[in-house]
Amino acid sequence: MDNAIVIGGGIGGLSAAIGLRLAGLRVAVVERAPEFTAIGAGITLWPNAVHALGALGLGDRLAPLLAPQQSGGVHDAKGRPIIRFDGAAFERRFGSPLVGIRRADLIALLCDALPPGALRPGTEVETVSSDGTVTFRDGRSEHADVVVGADGINSRVRATLWPSCSGTVHGGFTAFRALTHDRPDVGLGICWGPGTEFGTIPLAGGARYWFASFVAEEGTHHADPKGHVLRRLAGWPDVVRSLVADTDPGAVLHHDLRVHRRQLPTYVAGRVALLGDAAHAMKPFLGQGGCQAIEDAVVLAACVAGHADTGPALAAYDAARRPRTQALVRASAAAGRFGNGVRNPLLAALRNGLLRWLPAPVALRQNAFAAGWRPPAITPGRPRTP
Repeated sequence: MDNAIVIGGGIGGLSAAIGLRLAGLRVAVVERAPEFTAIGAGITLWPNAVHALGALGLGDRLAPLLAPQQSGGVHDAKGRPIIRFDGAAFERRFGSPLVGIRRADLIALLCDALPPGALRPGTEVETVSSDGTVTFRDGRSEHADVVVGADGINSRVRATLWPSCSGTVHGGFTAFRALTHDRPDVGLGICWGPGTEFGTIPLAGGARYWFASFVAEEGTHHADPKGHVLRRLAGWPDVVRSLVADTDPGAVLHHDLRVHRRQLPTYVAGRVALLGDAAHAMKPFLGQGGCQAIEDAVVLAACVAGHADTGPALAAYDAARRPRTQALVRASAAAGRFGNGVRNPLLAALRNGLLRWLPAPVALRQNAFAAGWRPPAITPGRPRTP
């Protein structure tokens, strides 16, 4: 294998490009947008993702951009604790703290780790063939030993090669998110109310990322998203409402949560592999969407490094990634149903009461499947099973 084309310049695509270069391939990242930039505000990186970025050689450059989460938990709409989060115990268990980072900072870091010639913004893909041929909107075609479809939930690659699995459906929730600044008084936390979730994540430099999700019908839009969030949070703790009130109205992003209509029977077609949301878009209630895309990238690179031929390499990637990611898709959906999917106030109160009795070690163990993963080494010429 000599070269790879990565379609999509988000977190997963850029991570895959870095890993495939470590595996010894020449890599081009094609992105239809005119520049490589982040869509979104902040992101939580769980230990599994932090370790994966370390396997890509980014640990030292990543560290200054991170804000470790030392304490927090889940509260009810009155601010009363339900589950406490012990950051020190979490780090001891999983070898890294839970961290927050601006998406824009992470994208910039990933781009800086690639040679400028590998980045091709403003390049739109028309079609992809399983033999590794990529045809662009301007009529040009290129062939690659490996083609990576990292082009998001509405993936053109997925629609072309897996047409029966290309549709998406409304996930039952609508989401709002934004960044605010100079709020060191607000720590890590989630609040649950009937049909409602609000969360905050501290970022480096005193900034805060907040997100809210509400049970809602598909296509529900609001002329004033910030005002809608404040109205929905009437009666909630002052620290929650003030965080939204301090936000620039133009900074509030609003979108419906969507997932794939069908899970894929395989992430691989010939020389083409899907990763990230193109393969397994998941609801955000476990905070694992971006983390799993980074995991995908590292495992793909390790499989390519360990096999001389594309077929066995991608077969190993599919065998390693599909069971894990599809299990997390299901777990994320279940977390949403158990959290802000509960709309009945009496059922919400019952759930909260039961969770208050949950011992801290048991709560910590609930994170082990996602957070306890460790990356394979990217070692060209030495096959291994990730």
